[in-house]
Amino acid sequence: MDRELLMLSLRQAFGGTVAERRAVARSAGDLVDDGRLSEDLGVDVTPTVLVENLGDAPDGTPAERWNWWMGALEAAYGGYYEFRVTAWTRD
Repeated sequence: MDRELLMLSLRQAFGGTVAERRAVARSAGDLVDDGRLSEDLGVDVTPTVLVENLGDAPDGTPAERWNWWMGALEAAYGGYYEFRVTAWTRD
């Protein structure tokens, strides 16, 4: 997972602060490293795949969209709650 590319993609698609995008990218990297997302979705997880899925969320910042998606994955598959973004430093 290219975290820098994901951060750029998040900025272009949803805005948010640098710290917020960094927190989402860190969580996304951990999730991809875990392997369950690729297994559950049946696809290679890339920044493009992540941003497409976050685009399904209602309006919001990158972290709000990420947490919405983690909630949806938790409801569908279980085991995703730990990947929610709960805090980040301010820029």
